[in-house]
Amino acid sequence: MILKCPGAQNFKQPKPEYMGCPFCSYEVEIWSDEIKATCPKCKKTVMRNSDKQSCLDWCKYAKECVGIVQYNKYKQNKNKYKLEKKI
Repeated sequence: MILKCPGAQNFKQPKPEYMGCPFCSYEVEIWSDEIKATCPKCKKTVMRNSDKQSCLDWCKYAKECVGIVQYNKYKQNKNKYKLEKKI
């Protein structure tokens, strides 16, 4: 595993991020390696905007950098986002 890549830091050491629920404006915690969370107030699913590219989308060392488990989790979340966005 590569230790110095700053682009993958949020995947190697996830941290909580906060965003307002689009349904009720309550502050929702979503971890940096996750794509969605449930609002504790209104119980609706809140999704992070995953249209942005990450270094995991294009870097040839991505699997080595974050490890195969994190890499696969990222790809699965990205695909879930695309599917749910179409619905």
